[in-house]
Amino acid sequence: MNIVEAVLLGTIEGVTEFLPISSTGHLTIVEKLLGYAIDDPDITAFTAIIQSGAVLATVIFLRRDIARIVPAWVRGLAGGAARQDPDWRYGWAIILGSLPIGVVGLLFKDRIETTLRSLWFVASALILWSAVMWFADRAATQVRHEDDVTWTDTLIIGVVQSLALIPGVSRSGATMSAGLLRDLDRVTVTKLSFFLSIPALLGATVLQSVTQYDDISDGVGWANTITATLVSFAVGYASVAWLLRYISKHSYGLFIVYRLVLGTVLAVLLATDVIVPQ
Repeated sequence: MNIVEAVLLGTIEGVTEFLPISSTGHLTIVEKLLGYAIDDPDITAFTAIIQSGAVLATVIFLRRDIARIVPAWVRGLAGGAARQDPDWRYGWAIILGSLPIGVVGLLFKDRIETTLRSLWFVASALILWSAVMWFADRAATQVRHEDDVTWTDTLIIGVVQSLALIPGVSRSGATMSAGLLRDLDRVTVTKLSFFLSIPALLGATVLQSVTQYDDISDGVGWANTITATLVSFAVGYASVAWLLRYISKHSYGLFIVYRLVLGTVLAVLLATDVIVPQ
């Protein structure tokens, strides 16, 4: 990997991480087009680690919310009236919603990093999950808001988020769809998706950094990995800000159409052997 490719991949990660179009799916496609073996340990680790840049962008963007929620959650641990604070419940909701993807990710780590890296899975997930997003977007009543979020909501959303371990589904697409089907409004589910990304992606970054340190050193290189992470941070911040503004006034229709087109084109290229799946 050279520095130009690292910047390109970091930009793709930053743009796509929070849009419901699958950052891992996009990275996998581009990595394949660049000639990488997409199931090699250093490439799978690189793909996971550079997501931490976008996560840091989320933390900074949501800093005021985090500064409100974390102290409320800590005060609630002591009991008493503090547990009546909606932010105490919201803090626990985020924690509970983050657990399923961690458990599933550890249990199926080998499959996720090998079998599911096939571009056939990416193409299929892009197309099939578009149908789920379309249904959720049409069926949602959006009558519930941030103060209405419960532990049950985030646990269900967290379980659905686990499907995003399949490249092409999209972590944000999964969480947003599940939230809409729980009748939460679009802005609430989008922000909740951002919050749930923090522990999920930071956990993946730490795990891959520790377990695949030597593979990255001998493969793509840490300089390229850090460069791509910094680029994903800068681009990710702009992406988060844009998405919240966009989604407050629009449906997910634009993203659904894009997913269908990309998935169909990819399937045709695979079926005609223009590119190989893995």
